[in-house]
Amino acid sequence: MRADTPQEPEAVLIVFARAPVPGRAKTRLAAAIGAEAAAQLHARLVERALATAMAARAGAVELHCAPDAKHPFFARLAARYGVTLHAQGRGDLGARMHRSLARALRGARAAVLFGCDCPVLSARDLRRAVRDLLAGADAVFAPAADGGYALVGLRRRAPALFSDIPWGSARVMSTTRKRLRALGWSWRELREVWDVDRPQDYARLRRSRLLGRLP
Repeated sequence: MRADTPQEPEAVLIVFARAPVPGRAKTRLAAAIGAEAAAQLHARLVERALATAMAARAGAVELHCAPDAKHPFFARLAARYGVTLHAQGRGDLGARMHRSLARALRGARAAVLFGCDCPVLSARDLRRAVRDLLAGADAVFAPAADGGYALVGLRRRAPALFSDIPWGSARVMSTTRKRLRALGWSWRELREVWDVDRPQDYARLRRSRLLGRLP
């Protein structure tokens, strides 16, 4: 009698995270709250994102790490949440995101990738993204108030969505929409969200209490 083989997941949720190293994490915030505090805040945001992905129960969860997966922080999260770790690898943000999504899509019908800068993203948002993809949308995005996006989900590879994009600018989402139209793809957009990147974002995060009380 043949042994059962494990089923491939319908969807993969990818949490994109950088190691919480002072001076390298949340650098724009560090000028206002200090490098150590910025790194500690980043660690809390990473764990919240991972916990949200687990709570969604919408697919297999992976943590994709930068600059690699060797930092003890990532090992602790893998042990606590039972997720697999992968290095993001080299290249700009677009190259790394495309690589991670393409890898996930080799074994799943849909892949959703999101970073750790947007604590307002909820498990419900993640479930909706997966549901929209499995229902036939080619792509799903969560547009951000600063003109970028906080989440991208795909059903198939699309290098054009990630190359020659003005990352870090207010034109990321508008440029991506043009690429989607050029591809002839259908896509869905979740509610607009805000991320934590600048001192004014930190003030908003404090008021929101999404991470509890902050100094």
